[in-house]
Amino acid sequence: MSFDRNLVLEMLHDALGSLGETGLFVMGLTVSDSVLPKVTVILDGPEGLGINECAQISRRLARRIDEHYGEEAAYSLEVTSPGADQPLTDPRQYVRHVGRTLALKLSDGTEKSGTLLSATPEGVEIEEVIKVKTKKTTLPPAFFPFADIKEAKVVISFK
Repeated sequence: MSFDRNLVLEMLHDALGSLGETGLFVMGLTVSDSVLPKVTVILDGPEGLGINECAQISRRLARRIDEHYGEEAAYSLEVTSPGADQPLTDPRQYVRHVGRTLALKLSDGTEKSGTLLSATPEGVEIEEVIKVKTKKTTLPPAFFPFADIKEAKVVISFK
């Protein structure tokens, strides 16, 4: 049996229902076409995504899949959030990380690291910290449009 990705995406948006009003959004959906199809959903939101929300959406989506494909359909379903080590890929993800350190790889090949001061629909403002020998120097805030950001990751600190 093969699952139609577009149909599953439609079911997913339906399953989000009122949770979509909280700002949850779809980061990714993959549907493998193997002996046991696997549906993997990656969601995120302004405040992240809790395990209870994942479970609720998983149950809702499973119910819709079962209604459409039949309860005998064998498949695996995973609803998750992006891991802490995953790059930020959607402008909506940046807002909750204001105040944290980001590592940016820019389209021109340069890399920047610093505190995220603000995030707008157009880009981010970073207060870059550079090391010169043993001293750290904080540069004036700089704005980076999303079009110039090739990759952005939150720097995880265990201080």
